[in-house]
Amino acid sequence: MDTIKVGVVGTGFSAMAHIEALRRIPLVEVVGISGSSFDKGNEIARKLNIPKAYVSIDELIQDPDIQAVHNCTPNSLHFEINKQVLLAGKHLMSEKPLAINSEQSRELVELAEQADVISGVCFNYRHYPMVSQVKEMLETGKEGRINLVYGGYLQDWLLLDTDYSWRLDPQKNGSSRAVADIGSHWCDTVQYVLNKKITEVLADLKIIHPVRKKPKGQMTTFTSSDDVEREEIEITTEDYGTVLVHFEDGIQGVFTVSQVSAGRKNHLYFEIATDHSSFNWDQEKPNQLWVGKRAQSNEVMLRDPDLLLPNAASLTHYPGGHHEGWPDGLKNLFYDFYQKAADRQYKSSFATLSDGHRNMLLVEAILKSHQEKRWVQMEC
Repeated sequence: MDTIKVGVVGTGFSAMAHIEALRRIPLVEVVGISGSSFDKGNEIARKLNIPKAYVSIDELIQDPDIQAVHNCTPNSLHFEINKQVLLAGKHLMSEKPLAINSEQSRELVELAEQADVISGVCFNYRHYPMVSQVKEMLETGKEGRINLVYGGYLQDWLLLDTDYSWRLDPQKNGSSRAVADIGSHWCDTVQYVLNKKITEVLADLKIIHPVRKKPKGQMTTFTSSDDVEREEIEITTEDYGTVLVHFEDGIQGVFTVSQVSAGRKNHLYFEIATDHSSFNWDQEKPNQLWVGKRAQSNEVMLRDPDLLLPNAASLTHYPGGHHEGWPDGLKNLFYDFYQKAADRQYKSSFATLSDGHRNMLLVEAILKSHQEKRWVQMEC
């Protein structure tokens, strides 16, 4: 089988993670990269042995050698680049969010339906073995009804009022931050596991630091420094939020997102309570699944391909005791995506552009709920 030639747009953390994961997949070859400038893209190309660096994003997209594009740029650039990729007839893997608003994401869904390409959004937590294990266990029906779902995603990288990045600028990141950036991952993962959509929300959001001290020099997303000159910037997007959610079939839940919780780095977790068991998974302990019981001892299931259900086992690449984590989940996502690109009959599980669009609608519903202090139903 011929390899699929891939171009990556972006040179930041996400782009580097995409390239590393793609190089672990036999189906693809990273052949080009485009940065915010030719010099930046060329520097990464030389460092990572990527054959081509491009003067512009358009040059990469229009290169006939490029068959698929990974969009790893800041949020405000997603829509235009994604649109160009689809119109050029190239496979598309976009970092989330798909766009800045649902009007844009709806247009992309329509374009994707017309284009003879495979397109997806990078919601990578679906592709952890123990997440799949919970999904498969629930699908057997042996656990009875699903009654409650709770959890969240907590970080601390914006705890101080001197912490700053482009994600705090709504012109670059969008009108929501904590909910859109990390809450979207929780919502996608849990809806995938339950195979149930969120139907309505009631949100309470908070800005911890209404004013932040922005460094006058350029800084990357996850860095901070005290020894720089600063200016005060008004903040309009949320640092924290709690959202009550209703799913299909009467399932209720709640999740909390925070980028200001000291000591929490990437604490995405969920707990699902059924008639017979509770299931708890924590992204920072990805190789185990806690199963709670009423009339017998609780247990901790460990990631071991010989002991997991079929789909979960297929996402596991090393024997039990050899830990797999975030980079491996990303690799599993891309393998799933390119299997679909190579064989349209392949049954994939990655998030589609329709999933990405529905996520945009969900973020907008959460913002509306907070502003109007009421339950808001999801738009179909």
